[in-house]
Amino acid sequence: MLDLIDVGKSFDGLRALDGLSFTVAAGEILGMIGPNGSGKSTAFNVITGTVQCDDGRVIFEGVDITGLPPHRISHKGIARTFQVVKPFPHLTALENVLAGRLFGGKGAKRNARASAEALDVLEQVGLADKAETKAESFTIVERKWLEVARALATRPKLLLLDEFMAGLTVREIPHAIDLVRSIRESGVTIVIVEHVIKAITGACDRVIVLDAGRKLAEGPIAQVVNDPQVIKAYLGASHARG
Repeated sequence: MLDLIDVGKSFDGLRALDGLSFTVAAGEILGMIGPNGSGKSTAFNVITGTVQCDDGRVIFEGVDITGLPPHRISHKGIARTFQVVKPFPHLTALENVLAGRLFGGKGAKRNARASAEALDVLEQVGLADKAETKAESFTIVERKWLEVARALATRPKLLLLDEFMAGLTVREIPHAIDLVRSIRESGVTIVIVEHVIKAITGACDRVIVLDAGRKLAEGPIAQVVNDPQVIKAYLGASHARG
């Protein structure tokens, strides 16, 4: 479904992505992990057109989308969340999700239908009872769910989740994992950037590890977390030798 081919990106001489290549298969949940500054969010930014890559290509469903602006990439069926959630604070939860429903890739043509579909998405993420509550009064966790709902309202084929489980309690993480699985069951392919290893192990079919903008490892989670190179990237050379 998605192919990154030798993608590179630099910021003021710093190489954020360096020949990054990987593939996401339709229907899978792919985890992406790596130390801070390893290029995870930059990869998301390049895929969604927020940042233009310096070299390489991004292919989605066999079509080269490299360099397309974000709204055109959204219309092709890619949606994302952000590490720092920014809902429209003075709009209700329903109005926030309605924006995604009306202006996303398969925007509804009628407001009444769009509102009903937006409410369905709020129900999916567990916020239906706060549909008429303004987002400014939401907790950080509720804003994360709202951002997921707004992304889902665009009817994506591919959903990129950028650390949406960060800040969740131990009791909240299983619900988040269940939500990810239910989204996949609805026909959406998912890529998750996370630091919460429990989330990766509980939700993902496969994981890739980035370090300094390059793909360091790829495979089943049990294999990857025991890779000496991965341990070194996270914890240092002494731990890898141990």
